[in-house]
Amino acid sequence: MTPKTFKRLANIYPPFLGAGVRVRSVSADFRHIRVEMALRWYNRNYVGTHFGGSLYSMVDPFYMLMLMQVLGPGYIVWDQSAQIAFLKPGRGTLHADFTLTDADLAAIHTKTANGGKYLPEFVVEIRNADEEVVARVKKTLYVRRKDPSGADSFSPSR
Repeated sequence: MTPKTFKRLANIYPPFLGAGVRVRSVSADFRHIRVEMALRWYNRNYVGTHFGGSLYSMVDPFYMLMLMQVLGPGYIVWDQSAQIAFLKPGRGTLHADFTLTDADLAAIHTKTANGGKYLPEFVVEIRNADEEVVARVKKTLYVRRKDPSGADSFSPSR
């Protein structure tokens, strides 16, 4: 999939539309993505700030999707777990940047070389227009090389 197609599909994906999440940029190599979410009547909570579920939805799938694109079909990639810390009220337009480094990819290749699973952790910060951190999300992913025999299925215990 091309970055342009990815961006178009993500921006019409119903959960993102419903939360007001917009993918603003995708690098040619899928190693950087920026998303934004403006404060609207439909993603505002009782006290007039961004709804926490919308904050999480703006960061939920991106590291998994990026790794699937970068690593290719020879790997199984799933979200394993997540933690979110709400640090200050989110108002206005918020953004989050996702980046995969050479070190991240080298660790994945090394840790999965023997067929074992690897659970890399990525931290993404949701920031406001003043670059203040509104929320911090830690994502743990499950990554494993696929069995060449084709007998693969996802198993968190494997």
